Amino acid sequence: MNQLQFEQEQAIAVGVNLKGSRPLLSMEDSLSELKLLADTAGMAVVGQITQNVGKIDAATFVGSGKVEEIKDALLGTGAKTVRFDDELSPRHQRELEEVFGEEVKVLDRSALILDIFAQHAKTREGALQVELAQYEYRLPRLTRMWTHLARQAGGGGGRSGNGGVGLRGPGETQLEVDRRDIRRRISKLKEDLEHVREHRSRHRTQRERTGVPLVALVGYTNAGKSTLLRALTGADVYIANQLFATLDPTTRRTDLPSGRQALITDTVGFIQKLPTTLIAAFQATLEEIKDADVILVVADVNHPNVLQHLETVEDTLAEIDVPPVPRVLVWNKVDQWKGDKAELPKPENAADYVAQVAVSATQNIGLEKLLGAVETALKAALQKTKLLIPYERGDLVSLLHETASVEKQEHTEGGVLLTLKLPQDMHERFKAYRV
Repeated sequence: MNQLQFEQEQAIAVGVNLKGSRPLLSMEDSLSELKLLADTAGMAVVGQITQNVGKIDAATFVGSGKVEEIKDALLGTGAKTVRFDDELSPRHQRELEEVFGEEVKVLDRSALILDIFAQHAKTREGALQVELAQYEYRLPRLTRMWTHLARQAGGGGGRSGNGGVGLRGPGETQLEVDRRDIRRRISKLKEDLEHVREHRSRHRTQRERTGVPLVALVGYTNAGKSTLLRALTGADVYIANQLFATLDPTTRRTDLPSGRQALITDTVGFIQKLPTTLIAAFQATLEEIKDADVILVVADVNHPNVLQHLETVEDTLAEIDVPPVPRVLVWNKVDQWKGDKAELPKPENAADYVAQVAVSATQNIGLEKLLGAVETALKAALQKTKLLIPYERGDLVSLLHETASVEKQEHTEGGVLLTLKLPQDMHERFKAYRV
């Protein structure tokens, strides 16, 4: 065993299959994903315990017999952390910590994802978003760190008053102080993120003035979005074969086959059971998706659960209220595909995509076809109109040739008459010239 293995935190993973439920992934596949999350966080899973239940135990999530089995596994492996594959309620966490003792950490999938996000947030915006999500997750779970103060009260202390003057319920008092501090910090973080949102809004307004369309990359974590961004734009972005390698949005410019330019933005990857606190905290970032003219849904064609991954992505897009803009399904990593190219996976909502393109971002396969599909999708979203541009506004004529689809140009007495297809967001700007 090398030094790295000695330093790794060791954990027991716990998965529960609730009878009658219909999760996107099987318990086994979900636990495999949990192990990948643990690897990304720098933790070693040294044991795994599963249970099929008719209902979740109100106190400890799993039954008392399974709790004893987990305790035995902790003793047998020397692990000091228990990782649940589902989100635990504050009561579950409190009860389990009481059972396992102060030396054992009880964490759930949400806490693990939050920890990874904290490690990978590089920009101030990313750090603010992660910190907000962490505080909102932790606020209802603040109990254990102050139990030593509660014990100082003696004789039960707390509300009973047995601790004497000056010692009545110091644990509870400190806990309330801590909660107030966290609530204040949450308010400050939300205020700071509102400034970020306003800053993004100003950038969006500037972009809309130029008429350059925005293409958003979305997909399950580790589907290869960042690699695709680099392949399409030459962007120098961080790429790693791990979950949530990048969090902060990266936007770069690229040329479409017609010569028209587009902006392509990469955003945080999605995952099943993504904590709602994270989705809420990352609203400013996710608004980039909501403002896109075309969405590229990137999927790892080789993953055995790729259809479930796509369903997770679509569910998350629905959760953040993404408008119905054209979507292109991008089957990535096709260079590793073992099957017939004509037999790619078939999602149930295939009709929702205006095109499906097989690519390999690492081998530059299918990229021209993908850019062609993007251009076709942008044209499909254009609305046909006629504009009469005064001769002294030649700059607008040039801009329209660069950003719109000009079908006909005529020189008239009143100016240049253009018959063209105009992006939705440019109609308002040019309404004064409409004929």
